[in-house]
Amino acid sequence: MHLAGTIAISVEGGIARLVLSNPERRNAISSGMWRALSAFAADAARPGDIRVAILRGEGDLAFSGGADISDFDTARSDASGAQSYDDLVEAACSAIEGLPFPTLALVRGACVGAGAALAASCDLRIAADDAFFAIPAARLGLGYDPRGFARLARAFGGQSVRTLFFTAERMTAVRAQEVGAVDLCLPGAEVEAAAVRMAQRMADNAPLTLRAAKLSIRATEGAPHQVLAEARRATALANASADYREGRLAFAEKRAPRFTGA
Repeated sequence: MHLAGTIAISVEGGIARLVLSNPERRNAISSGMWRALSAFAADAARPGDIRVAILRGEGDLAFSGGADISDFDTARSDASGAQSYDDLVEAACSAIEGLPFPTLALVRGACVGAGAALAASCDLRIAADDAFFAIPAARLGLGYDPRGFARLARAFGGQSVRTLFFTAERMTAVRAQEVGAVDLCLPGAEVEAAAVRMAQRMADNAPLTLRAAKLSIRATEGAPHQVLAEARRATALANASADYREGRLAFAEKRAPRFTGA
């Protein structure tokens, strides 16, 4: 499947693969691509076959070079336009963040600006050891939306995100792993297979448990108060599920559980 805005999407074996496909511009994210991400999230939030999503850029040169700056002269040319554009980006990042299943960013090459914010919207990040992160807002003279700043601070830590913003310098993937922003940092030849293995491991787990865990994590990270209530309901649902009974039975029978999400 291919949605408008050069986001390539495929689903196989419970794993959705989203590819930022704009290689001529280092996978810069256009307005249409932000809308396509929101559209995917709205559709995927409904019960279905997806248990995990991997988000990556096309090729190995860039996860994303950031927001497509060619949009700025029209969509972000004044304060009002900047606010509308920031709302568009925030809607997409928030939608990815709120998906009811785990999300994994596979980072190769450059992960810059809004691309880094999008990677920070995912639950986990795996990076090639030659990848890097950067926030060049101070080189462009643009104000960065506080919502995006908060998301990056949660992923990179408050002190590290200060360095990213104030210096506008690159942070290597190795350093990003040291500060906790990257879960695994591997040679480029190994990183994709590792991401697929991790995604498959998560896809084999009980989806109701994962959904409850995501909501509980969001509740601890300052999400709106209603998320805590949702987390409690999701936890109760998991505890009353057929999957919970299957998990106990599989453990007793020393076999792999077969979870259905019910």
